[in-house]
Amino acid sequence: FVFPDHTGKIDGPESLEHQLQVLRNGTQQEVDLDSLIQFKDIDFPLHENLVVVKRKKKTGKGKHRVFGSPDLDEPVSDTCCSGCGALLLLLPAAAAPGYLPSEKYKVLLREGGLSGATCQRCHLLTHHHKALNLQVSRDQYRAIVQQIRPCHALVLLIVDLLDLPDSIVPNLPELVGVNKHVVVLGNKIDLLPGDCPGYLPRIKRQLAQYCQEAGFGPQVTEVHLISAKTGYGIEALISSLQGSWKYKGDVYLVGSANAGKSTLFNTLLDSDFCKSKATDVIHKATISPWPGTTLNLLKFPIINPTPYRMFKRKERLNDGAANGETLCPENSESCSPLQHICSGRVGRTFRSGFRSRSTEIQFDPDSLAFGENEEELTGPSRKTEEFTYNELKDAHWLFDTPGILKEDDILSLLNGQEVRSVVPTQAIVPRTFVLKPGMSLFVGALARIDFLKGLRSCWFSVLVSSRVPVHITSLDKANGVYEKHAGNALLGVPAGGSERMKDFPALVPQEFMLEGRGYLEAAADVKLSSAGWVAVTAVEGDQVLLRVHGPETAGFRLRTPPLLPHVVSLKGQRVRKSATYKVIKPFGLLDSGLTARGAEKLQVKKKTK
Repeated sequence: FVFPDHTGKIDGPESLEHQLQVLRNGTQQEVDLDSLIQFKDIDFPLHENLVVVKRKKKTGKGKHRVFGSPDLDEPVSDTCCSGCGALLLLLPAAAAPGYLPSEKYKVLLREGGLSGATCQRCHLLTHHHKALNLQVSRDQYRAIVQQIRPCHALVLLIVDLLDLPDSIVPNLPELVGVNKHVVVLGNKIDLLPGDCPGYLPRIKRQLAQYCQEAGFGPQVTEVHLISAKTGYGIEALISSLQGSWKYKGDVYLVGSANAGKSTLFNTLLDSDFCKSKATDVIHKATISPWPGTTLNLLKFPIINPTPYRMFKRKERLNDGAANGETLCPENSESCSPLQHICSGRVGRTFRSGFRSRSTEIQFDPDSLAFGENEEELTGPSRKTEEFTYNELKDAHWLFDTPGILKEDDILSLLNGQEVRSVVPTQAIVPRTFVLKPGMSLFVGALARIDFLKGLRSCWFSVLVSSRVPVHITSLDKANGVYEKHAGNALLGVPAGGSERMKDFPALVPQEFMLEGRGYLEAAADVKLSSAGWVAVTAVEGDQVLLRVHGPETAGFRLRTPPLLPHVVSLKGQRVRKSATYKVIKPFGLLDSGLTARGAEKLQVKKKTK
């Protein structure tokens, strides 16, 4: 296999063979014209004769306008989509990655701009938040990652902290080779609430323990807690990699689907880990909440950390520390449990000079919901410069690999809109309820937890997206509530009424027994796959019997010890005559790059509001 050069071209036959197999499967059936989603491309204004114009109805929102057409005579190109890595093609298969309308393809080919183009799927993901149904198997993803085996490289294993330990890639040594150094990155720390002072070092130790239980052994050299989305811990990670790995070889981002690899790729592309010119040459990866966005290898050249560059970088970081920035906040034992939105600043010490941009990426945790500022973070941009041969002849690269699909995942059962509701985009605020034996708790229509047996009441702290409703009822009414309200507004997800629930698998029960550890510490977590979990807190020594209902292939299970054992302490006052406790709105963590005085003003401003 020959990796793509800086223009995105791939010479290897394996990726093309996989993509052509998808096309053969897709073209065997008659093409439904309504399924060929076409749209007006903001980066490619077409001639008026090619645009199908329809009048909008006076009521309701207009749908995406259609343009373009496939071309059966054009061969598959040798150029990859700069957003997802799939080979660009013109065949009429709506589910095929890399599809590009022929009108856009031919003009870009004639003008020499094909190397920076994105396919129809990436455009819909970025600008319209619409996911096309892809037909790519787990084996094809794993085959691409296995190309790392013969390489001398460092592996950055991205782990989704919301889905521990299932987001740790199983059998990783078999995929990448036993001779690789592995650095484990616990991502999405910005979404976890702090349950007590010093919670960050505890999560770090627990992540390291999960890796040992997964059989990694001495391969794991470091463990970091980061947020690829907000920049938390990124500067400390870069300093660590430049100090330990230096410039010994290539670096690969590996992890399960939806763990945040492409987001980290984009953040590192705008940091000191990347050659200064690469920011203006290489297209950012397409990111979305849907698993399997990246379909092939994307890459950028990493910078050689020479002593002079390391000195200038340290000088810049010291100036930032003097202004109140904290580079290694996970070592702090004094973090308030309410100040749990982890954010940071990622800066550039060197820039190429011909592009006027700020020297820092500043992340605002209040505006980081998916769907905001995406043109800036993920939108396509035209690249006018290219690397010379001498600049790349001895270069080492950072590769973004396709996410490895998990065997059991609740997201695989949901459509695009439902995935956006289930995947958290902002810091999770725990919702706590007190239940007596004989009561049931619904997490949307995705899961139902029956409290069957226990001496006293228990607290159930739900840590899922705020867009997923939680409903409490008695055990004898639970079946009726599900039959009546599944698919409707009360339970929220899935959405689409009775017609949608016909396609959603039936809920299968499984029972769990756990022992209480007191009012201040959760006994265990009922893990709801990638959707989150429910922490159960019971009286010390009390034997609690739970029956958890969920789809058979959703991967629901019990996690002990719990990830946030003291999360019940974040509940507010109890709402009178109900099982609900008020939620406590969190403040931002002081590691947002603000000075201590600025952070204090920010908290006072929020309290005033």
